[in-house]
Amino acid sequence: MTDRTFEKPGSCVAIIAVVVLATSAGAARAESIDPPDSRAHFSARASGVQIYACEYDAHHALDWVFKQPRATLFDEHGAAVIEHSAGPSWEARDGSRIEGRVIAQTASETADSVPQLLLRTQSTAVPGLLSSVRFVQRVKTVGGVKPSAPCTVEHESGSSPYLATYVFYQ
Repeated sequence: MTDRTFEKPGSCVAIIAVVVLATSAGAARAESIDPPDSRAHFSARASGVQIYACEYDAHHALDWVFKQPRATLFDEHGAAVIEHSAGPSWEARDGSRIEGRVIAQTASETADSVPQLLLRTQSTAVPGLLSSVRFVQRVKTVGGVKPSAPCTVEHESGSSPYLATYVFYQ
């Protein structure tokens, strides 16, 4: 005796439709990147690159792996105020510095761009502009995804330009 449930006309289509709808609903849900119990301190616009390295994956295939950002953040007057780099970290001109850890992310509003993020931070240097910052939100991202050229040499470095707005919260 064989199970012939899927041979009924339309039953396969109905099941596929249910699976597609369930998958789409799950994909539409995004984590909130709104920081809890905090207020915006200031924001700055970043211009820089996301840096990748060509590495072997678990299947012994070469692919681009994210390594670190490198960007300069500008205030509303266009003055460079913060350097963003590995860690991830942000260092202000006054010597104050924070490091962050991603706690939530959601897709960018711009196709082929790095996700928007919420990071919890801690101060790692002298008091100043960044020392009271508890959260950093990366929004309005444009670009920054892994290079489109295939990677062919292990440890090869590649980068992709990106823009974003960083909002710093107390």
